Amino acid sequence: MPDISNKSLEELQTSIADLTSKLSFAHRMGQSFMVNQIQMVLEGYKAEVAKKMDELYKKQNIQTNININNTK
Repeated sequence: MPDISNKSLEELQTSIADLTSKLSFAHRMGQSFMVNQIQMVLEGYKAEVAKKMDELYKKQNIQTNININNTK
């Protein structure tokens, strides 16, 4: 798999959409080997998106926890 760490979130999402389309086509054609290969690449792209989102949240100091304690 090529180095995708330098791609932007938008580029990654475009690639994921393209790969998802190719995955659908491979399913319809019964190409199980190709399906497995595309799924592995998709997992890598999705992991990179998750990593970039975590960095973005950390950079923007967005809290991901919700306080449900009653403060009365």
